[in-house]
Amino acid sequence: MNRVRPFYWSVRRELWEHRALWIAPLAVEAAVLLAYFIGSFALPHAVAVAQTGQQLRLPYAVAAGAAFAISFFVAVFYALGALHNDRRDRSLLFWKSLPVSDLTTVLSKAAIPLVVQPLIALAVAAAAHLIMLVWGTLVVGLSGESLPAYWGHLRLPLTWILLPYGLVMNALWDLPFCGWLLLVSAAARRATFVWAVGPWLALMLVEFMLLGGKAGGPIARMVGDRIFGGFDRAYAVAGQKNVAIASLSQVDPMRFLGDPGFWGGLAVGAAFLAACVWLRRRQDPL
Repeated sequence: MNRVRPFYWSVRRELWEHRALWIAPLAVEAAVLLAYFIGSFALPHAVAVAQTGQQLRLPYAVAAGAAFAISFFVAVFYALGALHNDRRDRSLLFWKSLPVSDLTTVLSKAAIPLVVQPLIALAVAAAAHLIMLVWGTLVVGLSGESLPAYWGHLRLPLTWILLPYGLVMNALWDLPFCGWLLLVSAAARRATFVWAVGPWLALMLVEFMLLGGKAGGPIARMVGDRIFGGFDRAYAVAGQKNVAIASLSQVDPMRFLGDPGFWGGLAVGAAFLAACVWLRRRQDPL
């Protein structure tokens, strides 16, 4: 318990100091809800002509996607400043004076983009879904269309099970990406974004020239897959991506966990975090 409390309060400190972690998803979701309210008066017609329900489920997918997308960008910029800002504003000396280990500090900062931010996005998306469901039920019910047909097409229970599953798998898949951003934050003296992106852009440029001007080489595919491939792998059906999931039996987490790239990524991500701890123990303010 004594070891958990410093970690818990370190995470809470990050949330206190970085309000964009929850304000940004809320602001984006408010815009999505406004658009949904404006277009919701077409719901009765959509229910009447719906066959697969894809059109009815689309606003819910947009609400979840918007929350996760903005959370991704917020998490990236948070990670790039997480360890760098402590050195730049000289608060590093204050935090080092507290009985909190460098390992606890690094892990608490890694927990924000990998655990806390996805949970915030999930909570915001779920709240938006409930608001949309209540409003849609009112609109469809008052129009006289079939409410059971409307609810059946939405498949919200399945969605609310699949979203947490996908977030967990994506967080594990993104560990090396997050670890790299934190490592740059711990090592760079300035321009963390440039140091985080520049080396990979340089490698992809060299690869592009070596391939005779052909895009999509191995390095570019690896970088893109590591950043954006977590959800695709989590929701792949029999190895095929972008397949509509109608039941939980179609989801195969063992295929995801059996991917060598998954375990290799965990090892690389852990090495990056270990390097962050090592650097923080030896650093002084900028």
